[in-house]
Amino acid sequence: MLKVGVLASGRGTNLQAIIDACEKKIINAEVAIVLSDNEKAFALERARKHGIEAVYVEAKDKRKHEENMHELLVKHDVELVVGAGYMRILSPWFIKKWYGKIINIHPALLPSFKGIDAQRQALEYGVKLTGCTTHFMDEMPDHGPIILQAAVKVRDDDTRESLADRILKVEHQILPRSIDLFEKGRLVIEGRKVKILPGDSWLTKYSYPDVFYSDGY
Repeated sequence: MLKVGVLASGRGTNLQAIIDACEKKIINAEVAIVLSDNEKAFALERARKHGIEAVYVEAKDKRKHEENMHELLVKHDVELVVGAGYMRILSPWFIKKWYGKIINIHPALLPSFKGIDAQRQALEYGVKLTGCTTHFMDEMPDHGPIILQAAVKVRDDDTRESLADRILKVEHQILPRSIDLFEKGRLVIEGRKVKILPGDSWLTKYSYPDVFYSDGY
């Protein structure tokens, strides 16, 4: 069973999706520890409700913050680190420690709309499609090799909140699936690309009819 460490700064809805997928045996994984840079993050409470160790890691000193996180992840035998709404940019030092074993989710179709409030960026730009992306993390924010993407239609009457809510529902699908693919050894990084080896599909089990999912989902 794959041991996962989750980094989160806020509500933790993607964390909850991961926990649910683990508890329902949809994926062969367990959340070993949840770490946050925000003492008041609801993600910590979510974890504790499920008996998962949840730790606030003081972040005033960036290097010390990352060293403490690294030590806790190693202590809990974590095999995959997942950024699930973690709002700090990780240093090259930390990324190198976990490269190939650290993934993130972003609420846009990368490389479009990097950074904060990608949903509002999409609305203001006037795109007809946006969505979400899972990717391996590298030394640049929202930049590493892409694992999965899912495209969501932008409606004429969308607000930032309505669009974000629809994207979030799909995030809750492709993030657990990305963990599942990693656990099954189906992800091969080849430069900028991630090759997904043949195997099962979630399309007929966990999908929305008006969402387009990339190959491998």
